[in-house]
Amino acid sequence: MRSSCVLLAALVALAAYYVYIPLPSSVSDPWKLMLLDATFRGAQQVSNLIHYLGLSHHLIALNFIIVSFGKKSAWSSARVKVTDTDFDGVEVRVFEGSPKPGEPLRRSVVYIHGGGWALASAKIRYYDELCTAMAEELNAVIVSIEYRLVPRVYFPEQIHDVVRATKYFLQPEVLEKYKVDPGRVGVSGDSAGGNLAAALGQQFSQDPSLRNKLKLQALIYPVLQALDFNTPSYQQNVNTPILPRYVMVKYWVDYFKGSYDFVQAMIMNNHTSLEVEEAAALRARLNWTSLLPASITKNYKPVVQTTGNARIVQEIPQLLDARSSPLIADQDELQHLPKTYILTCEHDVLRDDGIMYAKRLESAGVEVTLDHFEDGFHGCMIFTSWPTNFSVGMRTRNSYIKWLDQNL
Repeated sequence: MRSSCVLLAALVALAAYYVYIPLPSSVSDPWKLMLLDATFRGAQQVSNLIHYLGLSHHLIALNFIIVSFGKKSAWSSARVKVTDTDFDGVEVRVFEGSPKPGEPLRRSVVYIHGGGWALASAKIRYYDELCTAMAEELNAVIVSIEYRLVPRVYFPEQIHDVVRATKYFLQPEVLEKYKVDPGRVGVSGDSAGGNLAAALGQQFSQDPSLRNKLKLQALIYPVLQALDFNTPSYQQNVNTPILPRYVMVKYWVDYFKGSYDFVQAMIMNNHTSLEVEEAAALRARLNWTSLLPASITKNYKPVVQTTGNARIVQEIPQLLDARSSPLIADQDELQHLPKTYILTCEHDVLRDDGIMYAKRLESAGVEVTLDHFEDGFHGCMIFTSWPTNFSVGMRTRNSYIKWLDQNL
């Protein structure tokens, strides 16, 4: 009996040690966030073991775990019709809300889910619930794109998928089929989906062949650049759930089918050192000492290496491609973008990506709403239902949908 008690106490202590991580008091529901993070880390470790044993790629294994615990069939309700179909060969889940009285044509949002270009799905519960809520509250048609993931495809194939599906949807006959007003269509996405939405927005704003243009873009804690992994938010939130800096850099390397040997060097900004001439001009476009306010920069110092590893950019030139890093696009291209909403969270390595993009868009004459949440963390907007319900999750969702309702 005594030995059993000792073993139980040891297991409890070990579990507590695994779960506990120091978090700032201002973050929403810290203990619940620790448990969520521990669950995700556990799934990552299981997938890494599967990869080590040669049974499957670790990202395929991890996504299998995520989808297995959260996949939801296309279930319609009295207020929202949900169907799975494809747009020009790209799988989509369409959510059709009821038209407003007196308005035969509905608004629409093309939504692109997050997950580091490698994880999640339009068909998991978190995104299904988000899009259902959007369709119902906005009386809109929401098109959630099931783009292909790493390691099945790599950059820029994810962009090609979302562009192809959205162009198909914007055809007059397709909009007519879904009773959508061609002048009231927006694009949105969170995290890596926000990256793809921003890339799509830039491409569409420059495409003269498009008859119907996007009315707005709404980017939720978007990842927008891979040149500087030492912005104040990367330094401040280096080990913060759900997206530590090391994990974000690995997602970038996976997206480009690069070598993990480069990860540590990229964390130190060796890939954009002063000796890498092709990166110097682009680094100037995300000079956070001028783009961020003093309340953000605080006492943080830029990390600009004199010498680094020029081989990284030589082997992964995609790092300097504006399609992968919309924040580094030329200023002339930004001025054609539609009205923009950007949601950022204080406890997120990507916070400054969003704030800098808002500043650059404003400088280009684009109308921008920057919606910042002091207690928010990366991914929080999809966590609104038990057992992963966070107070900031519902507040971010409500704020996001309210802005869409007022502007779309």
